[in-house]
Amino acid sequence: MAAAPVLPSPTPEAAPLSEMARIVDVFIAPSKIFTDLRRNASWWAPFLLLCLMSEVFVYTVDQKIGFRKVAENQIQASPKAAERIEQLPAPQREQAMQRQTTFFRNFSYSYPVVILIWNVLVAAILFATFKFAASAEIKFKTALAVVMYASLPLLVKTILATISVAVGASADSFTFQNPVATNPGYFLNPADSHFLYSFATAMDIFMFWTLVVTAIGFSCVSKVKRSTALAIVIGWYLVFALTSAGLGSLFS
Repeated sequence: MAAAPVLPSPTPEAAPLSEMARIVDVFIAPSKIFTDLRRNASWWAPFLLLCLMSEVFVYTVDQKIGFRKVAENQIQASPKAAERIEQLPAPQREQAMQRQTTFFRNFSYSYPVVILIWNVLVAAILFATFKFAASAEIKFKTALAVVMYASLPLLVKTILATISVAVGASADSFTFQNPVATNPGYFLNPADSHFLYSFATAMDIFMFWTLVVTAIGFSCVSKVKRSTALAIVIGWYLVFALTSAGLGSLFS
């Protein structure tokens, strides 16, 4: 009698990851977390973590530096803005500074809204690019989850900036754009060349970490080649960096 054929045993599915495991794996095993997003594309955990650390950082700046100083530094970084303020009579100059101070305080404390809007916009652009230019099978919710989790390396930068401010970073040189020396722009004076300062600031080590993780994420969830995903992500970032630097130099 012929022996019964031996059927291959089914490959066991990987165990679902908890939210804490996902957050940790972004830093040590990003492929695992992004593969898990195909099972469940929730993104609230990294979003809440980013929001919490943002509020801690802003509160620390408020207590240690003060938003009046933040507003003054921001104005001094733009020669045109500084000139307009200096030309005002003293009472109007003080009112203008109070308005700027209030604006920066309110905007900074509401930054979680900016995080959400910005990440939704980035996810929409990358979703459309991967779906229509790279013929990837991907859902928008999954793209948003990739972007949210891939933003977590920036959390490390925020923690470093918070510690720097808490232990006594120079108030005279502080800006929200460059709170800690993680890019060449930190060592430049924005008043000298706003274009160069802005573009150099965009060349941030933590941002490049985020870009690489984003590319890994889209490659895992869409099965697009990693080199293609990296080219798409970095290509869009360079477009953004050059455009924002160019527009900023027109109004600085």
